[in-house]
Amino acid sequence: MSVKITPDHLARAAVVYVRQSTMSQVTGNLESQRRQYDLAGAPEAAGFASVTVIDDDLGRSGSGAMQRPGFERLVAMVCSGDVGAVYCIEASRLARNGRDWHHLIDLCALAGTLVVDPDGAYDPRLVNDRLLLGLKGTMSEYELSLMRQRGIAARDSKAKRGEFRFMLPPGFCWSEAGKIEIDPDEHVADAIRLVFAMFRELGSARQVFLWLRSADIKMPVARRNVDVCKLVWKAPAYHSVMQILYNPLYAGAYAFGRTAQRTRIVDGRARKASGIRKPRDEWHVLLRDHHPGYISWQEYEDNQKLLLENAHMKKSCARKSARGGRALLTGLMRCGHCGRMMRVGYGMAKGNAHRYQCRGDDAHVGVGLCIGIGGVRIDRAVAMQILEAVSDRAVEAAIFASDQAERSSKDIIAAVERELEAARYDASLAGRRYELVDPAKASRRPRIGGALERCFGARGRT
Repeated sequence: MSVKITPDHLARAAVVYVRQSTMSQVTGNLESQRRQYDLAGAPEAAGFASVTVIDDDLGRSGSGAMQRPGFERLVAMVCSGDVGAVYCIEASRLARNGRDWHHLIDLCALAGTLVVDPDGAYDPRLVNDRLLLGLKGTMSEYELSLMRQRGIAARDSKAKRGEFRFMLPPGFCWSEAGKIEIDPDEHVADAIRLVFAMFRELGSARQVFLWLRSADIKMPVARRNVDVCKLVWKAPAYHSVMQILYNPLYAGAYAFGRTAQRTRIVDGRARKASGIRKPRDEWHVLLRDHHPGYISWQEYEDNQKLLLENAHMKKSCARKSARGGRALLTGLMRCGHCGRMMRVGYGMAKGNAHRYQCRGDDAHVGVGLCIGIGGVRIDRAVAMQILEAVSDRAVEAAIFASDQAERSSKDIIAAVERELEAARYDASLAGRRYELVDPAKASRRPRIGGALERCFGARGRT
């Protein structure tokens, strides 16, 4: 036992702080976890009044960008003056950033608490020990930055060759040769193809989502638990449809670094928000024709253009699609003076007449309207022009609509048949597994070992 551990320290409690940075380390690096828990035997052998193990931060990084309730509990216990020593396997377990590390050391110096690791005991009130603890904290922070820098450089280098593996969206899988290929499960692949086919037909992601909902067709969703990734079938969600339409991997392109992180200061601490979408020219890697896709790159470009036109809150001067409402030109009419989108105002009079209005620069109070015009006559004139343009091909349009309805019915029937086939396979697989493990059937089944013994015994006698 170190001479720095006095009876005053032994009369107080000892705290053993246990931490690992990620859940994969918690499930995979069991030896490191076991060493940290075994450290609780040291204060017991030293004779401390009590020993408390804090393991609330398993799976939490010590870089300072993540809230650590276990570390906050440790700081509170040190501030109370009831802690005689803080045990840790190394400095990096307590903190990987200078703010938390020096804050804890300052509190330990004020409360007369020791910091103990396998190399020895340190008293923060002593200048030499304070210097050594500061060096350990600085080296721990530098080590984390160096490992992160090396890892990012290696990852980006591998991604530029299209060889870096990441979790693929539903419809793709990694082959044994490290290549991206279409999922061999026809049920999954057909569901993805159905989304693109319906988007070509309906021209709207929301309409695709509503069609899938009305047809009661389930979509594959990737679920990841640490290192295990599997597909589950769920009712379609709007964001799932949008992710399929926006992802360039479905067009056969290897894309990496499409999102970024944004750091904010919350309660004096850095908090990172991930998933911030970046413009295409800022992506780290984009390799076209990298693997087989569900659509071509040109079709992907057309889809992105159509999605942008459907989004009325982005790029107000671009062409937009029509919107709902009684007015015929809602979302389509622009002001001839300023180019802004004209809004629709519905009156309360009989007949529900409406007007198209451009408010101009309504950010400045008192500017007034730019243009206002009645909508009934305009809608009637435009409708007459549309009917005149399509009258020659009315029969073709009717036949096309009939074929479209028939194709939609066939798509629904095919999707239901695939789900039924998958359910029958799961039931059959469950039945075969039950047959193999049923104790009643196992008791009637002849023992393989006994049969082999009798066979070899008979051969030996001959």
